[in-house]
Amino acid sequence: MSEHIIFEQPLNERIRTFLRLEFLFKRVDSALTQQTEMHHRDALDAMLNMLSVFERSDLKQELMKEIERLSANLTALENTPGVDTQALETLLSDLDQNLDALHIQKSGIGQTLRENEFLYSIRQRSSIPGGTCDFDLPAYHFWLQHTDATIRTEQLRLWLNEFQSVRNAVDMSLRLIRSSIGFRPEVAKDGFFQRSLDSNQPYQLIRVETPASVTYFPEVSGGKHRFTIRFMQFDISQRPQQTFEEIPFRLSCCAM
Repeated sequence: MSEHIIFEQPLNERIRTFLRLEFLFKRVDSALTQQTEMHHRDALDAMLNMLSVFERSDLKQELMKEIERLSANLTALENTPGVDTQALETLLSDLDQNLDALHIQKSGIGQTLRENEFLYSIRQRSSIPGGTCDFDLPAYHFWLQHTDATIRTEQLRLWLNEFQSVRNAVDMSLRLIRSSIGFRPEVAKDGFFQRSLDSNQPYQLIRVETPASVTYFPEVSGGKHRFTIRFMQFDISQRPQQTFEEIPFRLSCCAM
């Protein structure tokens, strides 16, 4: 177990969507480390959730805008003294490659999966609690039982490749945003912390780091002008209550 826990709060809808996709990609990766029926169910469920995310927003355009924004911000650093120009050129090249990959993708993200009748039938039943069990979807049951686990894994990875350009863009965007500034020590008096944000700075993400050994956790809320952190005492049997202790923690306000 890690010695620290990092809690993240997005400050706009674009980064909120990116974080959700990152979480779903991690779910698929974890599920594909095993070849059991239930692990493959989990992997497919996460991919179908991705399709739902893509349907709710024009994600491709959002990704391209974010890549272009990051590229412009990094380009502005080219003549700054002390900047590692070689590392900067590598980053800009990687961003250009991600942008090109998104441009090349003519059809909608995940369109091939959306048009697959087998996957469509599973999506239809997924909104019903327990709706993908054996008697509801005999074809799905057959695929899971009859198809060799190695072949199922290959098929799942093939479907996952439909999202590769998106994954690369999301991963790089979040990596650059997270690494834009390090953590600094702060103290929450009576378990409460508030800070205003400079609206001229492109703040994207609030990150709070606490020791894994403590019994409290942060609840973060915020927008482009300010954010607040309340440290709550964890209790699995009842509603968490704010602690009124003086809480040391580490904070990163990511702007890129």
